[in-house]
Amino acid sequence: MNFADWQALSPVEAAHELRRRATTLLPPLQQRAALALVLPDEQLAAAFAAADPAKPLHGVPYLAKDLFDASGMPTYAGSTFLPEVRPTPACDGAFVQTLKNSGAVLTGKTHLHEFAYGITGENPNYGDCEHPRFPGHTTGGSSSGSAAAVAAGVVPLALGSDTGGSVRVPAAWCGLFGFRTAPRDPWISDAFPLSPTFDTAGWFTANAADMRLAISALTGLRGHARKLRGCYLDMPGVDPAVALACRAAAERFAPPAEADVRDDLWHGFAPALDAYHTIVAIEAWEAHKGWAERYRERYDPVVWPRLNRVHSLTAAQRDSAQFALTTVRMLWAKYFLTFDFLILPATPCPALTKSECNLENRTRVLTLTAPVSVGGLPVLTIPVTLPSGLSTGLQIIVNSPQSPVINWVLEQY
Repeated sequence: MNFADWQALSPVEAAHELRRRATTLLPPLQQRAALALVLPDEQLAAAFAAADPAKPLHGVPYLAKDLFDASGMPTYAGSTFLPEVRPTPACDGAFVQTLKNSGAVLTGKTHLHEFAYGITGENPNYGDCEHPRFPGHTTGGSSSGSAAAVAAGVVPLALGSDTGGSVRVPAAWCGLFGFRTAPRDPWISDAFPLSPTFDTAGWFTANAADMRLAISALTGLRGHARKLRGCYLDMPGVDPAVALACRAAAERFAPPAEADVRDDLWHGFAPALDAYHTIVAIEAWEAHKGWAERYRERYDPVVWPRLNRVHSLTAAQRDSAQFALTTVRMLWAKYFLTFDFLILPATPCPALTKSECNLENRTRVLTLTAPVSVGGLPVLTIPVTLPSGLSTGLQIIVNSPQSPVINWVLEQY
């Protein structure tokens, strides 16, 4: 069901359909892994009835990643204890309030990789999120529950966040359209943080038309009066089948990067991953240091070492990360003096199995996503189907959430 299908239902019909989908389109273990909360039927019907029919997203149901606050709903951020140290929100966060103002209907919350500190969608507290159409393969994370819910058809829209690829990777692996905005905007500023320097708000849809409607309603779409210029950049470490599919998919939008541009970007992107890891470690500890030691045993044993890494960082590493942050952002600024967009593969491989969710593959994924994260840039992710039926995606990287490139790309579908 797309946005228009939902908008055609009465409030009672929409509430019933949402409940049916939440309880039948995902198997029980995956319902627990993906869905943190679905509102009771009476509240759902009331929420649909309250949607303003004059608003562009009226009656469109959505789920919010459980690090965005909603009035009266505890925020767990994929943990078991966050409400014990952080009060239940008394009002909606900025992102949820914006969706309400647009007429969209909040129907519940989704689980995530604990505290958004992971790219694989694994969570020992609630279960690992699996690809709805390819059980045994991960959705990717950290916005795992949101991606699973849209890919399964539970809702047509779900909110995510993206620090190091947490919208881009699940969108690519689940065959979805994803959009991430820019750091430090109001929508992410009051969400539970991972790394404020890199955290961004975003969302998923199952098709281009719905993504275009969502972007139009939430950020606005701009047309273009001239030919838009971009290029596609092959990246090292990408599986041959993925590289071939991404290159072919990118041809409809832009040619391959010329050698001088390619070499400049490859060289400039090299320090991005180390800088990303260092700055995230510093800022994540700031968010958790008030209770981290007290609750140490209740952290995911994979997340805890990432959080605790801050204590091993040297002054030289911290200085190097800040220098790299500046130089990578200068590189992007230079690029956008000449070009309107850059296209990169979103993932180096299709959705991983549990045994493949290891450090080597995590590094491969983040090598593709970290340059954008360090650059602080918006991205539209579009899916690319592979011969196996699994998928990857393209990162369409722009320098503004209102870039006319976004509208132009979505018009191609």
